[in-house]
Formats: sequence, C-alpha cells, structure tokens
Amino acid sequence: MKTNLGLKTALIIVVLLAFLYGIFGVPSGVSGSALSASILKRINLGLDLKGGTHLILQVKVNEAVAAEGQQAIERIKADLDASKTPYGAISQPDPQNQPDVIQITGMQPSGRQELQSVLTDKLPNWNLTSGVNNVFTLTLKPQFAQQVKTNAVLQAIETIRNRIDKLGVSEPTIQEHGLGDYQILVELPGVDDPARVKDIIQSTANLEIRQSLGGPYSSESDAANAQKTIPDSIPMKGRSIGGRGEAPAEAWYLISRTPAVSGRDLRAGGAADVGTDQNGRPNVRFHLTSEGGRRFYNFTSSHVGDSLAIVLDNKVEEVATINEGIHDEGVIQGSFTDEQSHDLALVLNSGALPASLAYINENTVGPSLGADSIRHGVMAAVIGMAAVLAFMLIYYRGAGVNADLALILNLVILLGFLGFSGATLTLPGIAGVILTVGMGVDSNVLIFERIREEVRNGKTPAAAVDQGFSHAWITIVDTHVTTIVSAFILFIFGTGPVRGFATTLTFGLLANLFTSVFVSRVIFDALLNRKQVGEALSI
Repeated sequence: MKTNLGLKTALIIVVLLAFLYGIFGVPSGVSGSALSASILKRINLGLDLKGGTHLILQVKVNEAVAAEGQQAIERIKADLDASKTPYGAISQPDPQNQPDVIQITGMQPSGRQELQSVLTDKLPNWNLTSGVNNVFTLTLKPQFAQQVKTNAVLQAIETIRNRIDKLGVSEPTIQEHGLGDYQILVELPGVDDPARVKDIIQSTANLEIRQSLGGPYSSESDAANAQKTIPDSIPMKGRSIGGRGEAPAEAWYLISRTPAVSGRDLRAGGAADVGTDQNGRPNVRFHLTSEGGRRFYNFTSSHVGDSLAIVLDNKVEEVATINEGIHDEGVIQGSFTDEQSHDLALVLNSGALPASLAYINENTVGPSLGADSIRHGVMAAVIGMAAVLAFMLIYYRGAGVNADLALILNLVILLGFLGFSGATLTLPGIAGVILTVGMGVDSNVLIFERIREEVRNGKTPAAAVDQGFSHAWITIVDTHVTTIVSAFILFIFGTGPVRGFATTLTFGLLANLFTSVFVSRVIFDALLNRKQVGEALSI
C-alpha cells in the first residue's frame, strides 16, 4: 500500500513540475517582474487582453463572378477565332451589377451551333439564349454563381491568413463572420503597425499583364478621346515612363480589356522574390506556372514590337516593349522602398485575393485597455479563488486543506496547458478559469458530503473515504462530460473569445477530474496511513 501510494505521489509531483514549466519555462530570475515576464512569454494573450485590431471585412464577390466571366470571354474568343466563326463583340454589359451576363453581338444565326458546342465542351456552367438583331446572351447558372461567391470568401480567408502568418502576428482570428453575407472577421492581437497590416490585408495584389494599346496621355479625357479610335480598350491610370523618381508623374494609358496572364497564373509557393536592378534599386521578380508561361510566351511571341503593361491593383506600374517571346518570368520595377518590395513579394506569394475588400467595422483595443482588462480579470479570479479556499477550510476543516491543494494544482495544470499548447487566453477565457474553480469545488463537495454520510452511518474513516469516492465518481463524470460537450459545441460554432472560454473550460474540467478524484484520494490515503486505528477524520 505504501509503495503504491509512493508511486502515486511521485506521479503527482512530476505532473506539478511539468505544468509549472509550462507556465514559467526557464525564468531569467526569481523576482516578481522576471516571473511575470516568463508567464507572458509562455501564455498568449488575446485581443481583449493584449490590445490589437478588430476588423470586419466585406468581400465584393461580384468581382469574382466578373473575373469568371472574363475568363469565359477569353475562351469563347479563342475558340470562335480558331473555327473562323465571325462575330462582332463579346463583352459584359454591366460587370458591376450583372457580372454573370455576357453578350455577343454581330454573330449570324449560323454561328449558334459552333457557340453552343463551345459552351457544351468547355463552359457547361453557362446558359445560352438568343435575342433580336443577332445578339446572343450567356448567363452563368445560379448554383455555379453562388459557388463562385462562396469560394471567393473561403479563398479570401485563406489568403489573408497566409499574409498575416508571414507577418508573425500571434494567434490571429480569421474566419467567416456569421452576422452578414460574404463577410470576414479579423482579430489581430498585439499589432505593432496596424496601418501596414491593414494595407496588406486589403490589397488585392491583382497582378495582370495586358497589352498596352496607347499612351501615356496627360489626362483621363485625352485617354477617353483616344479610346474612341482604339476598339476593345479601356483607360487606366498609371505612371509615365521615366517618371520613377520620388514623385513620378501620373499618366493614363489605354490597355486591352483581357489580360494575357493574371495573378491566378503565379506559381504557388514561390511566386515572387525580392531583388535589385542594375542600379541597386529594389524590385520584385515574379514567376508563372507552366500553363501561364505557355500562354505568356504565345502572347509575347505574337506581339513582338508591341508594348505590354504590368498592372497591379488596377494601376499601370510599368510599360515595356516586347523584344522577344517571354516564358515564365518577369520583373516589377518602381520606386519601392525595401519594406514596400518585401510587402509586395509577401502579398504575391500568399496569393491574389479573388475580389477586393471593404471595411464594414474597425475597432482598436489599446494596450492600456488590455492591461486594465487583465488587472480586473485576475483580481476577480484571485478574489473568487480566495473565497472558495476559505470556505473549504472553514466548512470542511482538515479535509478543506485537501480540497485547497487539489484546486491549486488544478489551476497550475490549466495554466500550464495554455503555456504548452499555445492557446490564447482571453477575458472570457479567464471566466472559464473561474468557472473551472467552481466546478472543482462542486466535485469536492460531492465527495466530502458522501464521506460525511458514510461516517454518520458508522463506517470507519478508511471505509468512508473509499465509499465516498466510489459513489461520487459516477456523478462527477456525468456532470463533467455534459459540460465538456457543451463547451465543445461552443468551440465549433463560436468566434475567438467564445472559443477561448470553451478551451479553458474544457481543459480545466479534464484537469479537475484528475485533481478532485485522483489527487484528493491520494491525499486522503496519505492522511489515513498516519492516523491510529479508530482515530476520527477531520471533515
């Protein structure tokens, strides 16, 4: 019996030391400030405790549908040209409000069969209807349009997460916001430069290479006048060639409506890297996929002597003459700082957003407010813990020491878990800690009252303890399992703070099963071994 008790005691000591290491790690000293710094280094604080930025973003999903339409237009043009089927123009009449509609004008009725063949073989998600004056209308099927919108939100979440992760923001919350359609919730604890992070989040970094058809023009009106004589072109603001100084002159260009390649053609995993030009100025080199490189080579080979425009976020960043066919690599040059070039490479590497974003809500929690939340939260936890410890000592006398030791170990295990797992502690998480203390008291009350009942029935102290733990065990497991199931549901469907509450509550309950049943029993057994036969139990 004593050997078995010694092994159990050794296990408890090992668990205590392990989770103390989870809380403090290897502290730089034993002073209060050194221990506090060690705790904050091991335990991640949430937005409400550390301060940071809370954002709700709206994904402009119609832009993703419009991009799907542009790809369909490019495919239709290529196939109709290959089959030598005559047509006038293919365009989206209202890409902002009706991005799922494409019109084809100037096509004879005899061309309908070829057009239908293209849709059946390569664009099955589009419906074809014909109207008057040889106008054909393509409409994206509603279920596929909805899928494109949903995928745009999911892709935007993944892209934002990649960008934030590379910035090193600890424990960010990036997920769908359930209170609105196509919205994203972003919470960034401890952001040092929120303006920079916001710029990186909202930047679509939509890289496109298009044919430059005219320019530079000194004003938008000049570009609009020139557009009348250049079909299938659109005006776009940019920079004049040679204007790469501190204040480059703005200009306007006419560029093709359809890009030769876009951000979707960037190579995954290593789309861009930072370099320098011959003058030592930072630039960004991008790399295309094999399919994108093939199309880019076909485009540049057939337009030798023409100009191409590098477009980033709907702005012309560079215009250059095509001297020969270009395969799968290009360079973006400009008046970049080192930080700007690294940010651009970061955004390109993390993937282009499928659509632009709009800010719906923005809140900033300052460090001082977070520190105030920590102070009040810890104060509430300390007062609650002290009240519980005092109650157990007064009401259960000697056995109250047993309960207090188990509760303190429970708290150590819970905080050590936060240190080991990297889970984020939020203000609701502190509430979960306090609730765990209450559940621990409940377990001890069940056990102790059962032991008291057995003692009143004439059982010896050893038999009363054995029967008390045996009969209370089922009730304790039942209450803990039902609460853990509820916390699991909160974790699945809740947002960041609610998940923090569910995490601390769940692991606190698991720790409580260990301390209230195993640790308390070991302490009782150790006390009983020291008592004389027939000596009363203080409970």
